[in-house]
Amino acid sequence: MGSHSERRFLYLRRQVTPEVAESVRLLGIPGINVDREYRRFYPAGEVAAHLVGFTNVDGDGQEGMELAFEQWLSGEHGSKLVMRDRVGRTIRHIRSIKDAHQGDELQLSIDLRLQYMAYRELKAVVEAHQADAGSVVILDTHTGEVLAMVNQPSYNPNDRSRLEPAALRNRAMTDLFEPGSTVKPMTVASALMTGRYTPETVVHTSPGTMRVRSATIRDFRDYGDLDLTGIITKSSNVGVVKLVMDMEHDRLTRLMHNFGIGQMSMTGFPGERTGYLPQLTERQVVERATLSYGYGLSVTPLQLAQAYIPFASDGIFHPVSLLKKDPDAGTRVMPQGVGNQVLQMMETVIGPQGTARRAAVEGYRVAGKTGTVHRIGGSGYNREEYTTVFAGIAPVSDPRLAIVVMVDNPKGREIYGGEVAAPVFARVAAGALRLLNLDPDRWPEQKSQVAGR
Repeated sequence: MGSHSERRFLYLRRQVTPEVAESVRLLGIPGINVDREYRRFYPAGEVAAHLVGFTNVDGDGQEGMELAFEQWLSGEHGSKLVMRDRVGRTIRHIRSIKDAHQGDELQLSIDLRLQYMAYRELKAVVEAHQADAGSVVILDTHTGEVLAMVNQPSYNPNDRSRLEPAALRNRAMTDLFEPGSTVKPMTVASALMTGRYTPETVVHTSPGTMRVRSATIRDFRDYGDLDLTGIITKSSNVGVVKLVMDMEHDRLTRLMHNFGIGQMSMTGFPGERTGYLPQLTERQVVERATLSYGYGLSVTPLQLAQAYIPFASDGIFHPVSLLKKDPDAGTRVMPQGVGNQVLQMMETVIGPQGTARRAAVEGYRVAGKTGTVHRIGGSGYNREEYTTVFAGIAPVSDPRLAIVVMVDNPKGREIYGGEVAAPVFARVAAGALRLLNLDPDRWPEQKSQVAGR
């Protein structure tokens, strides 16, 4: 026995199949016994692996909610005073010393129907575009509950024989990226909150470029004069930079902070990242400019989805939750009316003049914003690799869902958020709206009206 000579028993192998255990028992080898153990089985498999997590061979949580709520889920062993014979067999129960207690139940907020549907769509787009990774988050805008959270790559917690460490991460909560143009609605909301702007206020963006000290800000082309709605529709960098330069230096960062950016959520999920929100001084003009269109800060997909809740609830912020909870009043972070105004602006992004026509959902009014940002490499921004994002809300008439789709490093001819992430949003939103039995709010006769905005 060597180093194991002091041990009373030694595991030869644990958690074998019942067939293997029975074959060993039938051999009748002296000193070798078969003991019954239990282990978790995860019915949703790889679809919910990153959120649920898994336990080790002893039943201790190792990842996900299994780890976060280990003490809550674990039971307590009881103890009894017993009499045993000389070979260790129990021959008499004398009295109970400590009662055993079952672990407590935990009800997650996810809707498995939405979880399966979102996972299918994400896996398909990651494979189709040969992307490195991807995430989809669906939130209930009334409560902040996470209705679905899926990632690629994933793993099967019921078979960990080929488990790769990179597949373990819940990327929706641990991976950071610069959100790009998806923060432009926040910049426009900040401008509206000054009281000096309305959705119809015109901003001169010609000739499509502008200098901010040593930096050159560029639009895709010269859009000329744009009102605030047009700045969102066309995703004008010059437009949002001119807005942020006309505000107090910390107005935009204060709003982003109130939206939960740069802060840990209250989910308690292990390994969650806080992201980064810079606290800029009045002299950091270039940094303020780039912040207005989504560079110089970092978020997780969950944080970005959470930041869109105030646009869906007319200024009310609900913190996200991975557990089922009752609705609450939330916290007002924008004056009444501002959230609705920006939501109407974002609806034009899906129209014929917008950057996300492929995000449209038949029968429903939806709103959102695309984002396409250069990935950061070892020596700065990589001009050949992108992270594509779409953040959206549905349905516009009575918002219920905030959805974020992030696809990391898609390869091929389609690399923009409107080409890669927006179609996934359309399919996910369409499936979720129908599964939740939400009434359509866009009838056939309305299509021409929406298209004319």
